[in-house]
Amino acid sequence: MTAVPASAAPESTATGAEFTPSALPRRDVERMAAYRRNLDFYRGDQWETRSRGRQLVFNYARVAVDKGTSYLVSGLGTACSPVDPALTNDPAVKSRIDAAEALLERVRQDNGLDALDYETEVDCAVLGEGCYKVTWDADEGRIRITAPSVNGLYAWWAGDDPSHVWRVASRYRLSQEALAALHGIATTRRETHVTELWTVDELVLYVDDAPVQRKVNPYGFIPFVIFPNLREPKQFWGISDIPPLMEPQRELNRAVTQLSRILEFSGNPIAVLENVDSAQDIQTRPGQTWALPEGARAYLLDLLQGGGVRLHIDYIEAVYRTLHDLSETPRAAYGGTEKELSGAALAMEMNSLIQKVNRKRAIRSAVYHRRDEMVLRLAGRYLGLDTTGIAHRTTWGAVLPEDTTRMVQEEQGLVQAGIHSRRTAMDRLGVRSPDAEFRLWCDERARILDMNREYRVKGPAGGRSEE
Repeated sequence: MTAVPASAAPESTATGAEFTPSALPRRDVERMAAYRRNLDFYRGDQWETRSRGRQLVFNYARVAVDKGTSYLVSGLGTACSPVDPALTNDPAVKSRIDAAEALLERVRQDNGLDALDYETEVDCAVLGEGCYKVTWDADEGRIRITAPSVNGLYAWWAGDDPSHVWRVASRYRLSQEALAALHGIATTRRETHVTELWTVDELVLYVDDAPVQRKVNPYGFIPFVIFPNLREPKQFWGISDIPPLMEPQRELNRAVTQLSRILEFSGNPIAVLENVDSAQDIQTRPGQTWALPEGARAYLLDLLQGGGVRLHIDYIEAVYRTLHDLSETPRAAYGGTEKELSGAALAMEMNSLIQKVNRKRAIRSAVYHRRDEMVLRLAGRYLGLDTTGIAHRTTWGAVLPEDTTRMVQEEQGLVQAGIHSRRTAMDRLGVRSPDAEFRLWCDERARILDMNREYRVKGPAGGRSEE
C-alpha cells in the first residue's frame, strides 16, 4: 500500500480553506482499495476466479490475525506513578495517583475497552491502520472513547514529520433522524455525509459539502489517535498483516480443493471400457454384471494408484508450513505441540510470534499512552481532576503462559536481594497498577498491626505479635 503524500500546513490554518469533503475519497483511492481487498480476504473471499465447482476455503489468514491479536492485547493496562520518585510517599501525590487510576479504570469499564481494544486491533491488523477518538459526552457527563472506521479518516501532517498531524477529517454517513438527534440539523435527504474537520484550534462540521457549524476546538487538541499496524519506515500509514498471506492461503485452498476432488472421484470410480464401440447403461454397483464383446476390457480408474495422494498431502503440508512462517504464528501458538516443552524451549518455539508481538507493542505503547493522556486532560477540564506530578505508562502482560508460582519465588528472591523493586516484580507478574496495589498492601498491614496491638494477639510461640 502506498502511503498518502504528505501535505504541508498552509500559512492560514483555517480548516475550511479550500476544503471540499466530497473530494476526500479521491485523495486516497489506493488506500481505500487496499482496505477492501484485505477485508474481503479476511472474511474468506479468497478465490481469484469463480467456478461452479467446489472451491474450499480454509481461512488460516483470519485465524492467524485473530490469534496474534489475542497475544498482543494480553494484560493491557495503565499504571500511574509520581513524576519524581522522591514524592512516592507524599500523601497528596498518593491521593492524586489513586484518583487518576480510579478514573482510568472507570473510563475503561464505561467504554468496554477490553472488547473495543481487541476489535480495533483486529481491524488494524487487517486494514493496516487503527484509530481511537476521545471526546467528552456532555449529555452523559463522561469521557467517551470510540474507534472510528479508518475508511472515513483522512490526515494531514508535516512533510518531514509523519508523527506531527495538524489536521484530521472524519467522514461518515448519518440518517435524517440521526443527524437531527446528534447535531440538531434538519435535512430533507434520507441520508447524508457528515464530515468533521479538526485542527488544534478549530472544528468545522460539514453536511455533504456545506459547512453548517464552525467553532473553537473545545479540547485544545485533535481528539484522534491514528496509528499503524506495523510501520513502514518514514511513512504515516501502516502495513496490513494480510498481503503476505494471500498467495500461500490461495495455494492452500487450491491444493486442498484438488485433493478433495480426487478423493471424491475415487469414492465414485469411473468405469473405463476398451475396444468397445458404444456403451449404454453401464453402472458400477455391487453385483453388477456387464456383457462385453470379444477383445474388450473393462476396469475402474484408480486415481490413487502409485501413492499420488501422499504427494498431494506432502505438498499441502509444505504450503501449510509456509503459511505459518509468513504469519509468524507457529503451530504451538494454537495450543498444540508434538512433545512436552520446557519454558525456555516453548519460548524458542514461539520466538517468531514473540518478536512480532513486541514490534507491535513498541508502537501500541505510545498509542495507548497518548489515549490515556487525552482522557486525563479531559478529566482535568471537565471533572476537575488534578494530575500534577503524575506520570502514567502502558503495561502489558506476558506473551507466553508462565508458571506463576515459580515467578513469584524468583521475584521474592530478587526483591529481598535488592535487585528488583516491588513495582518491577508486580509489573512482571501482571499486576495492572503496582503502586496502588502496594499502597493497599501497606494499608492492610497497618490495620492488621493496629488490631494486634488493640487485642494483644499472641504469636505461635506465645510471644507478643509484631508491633
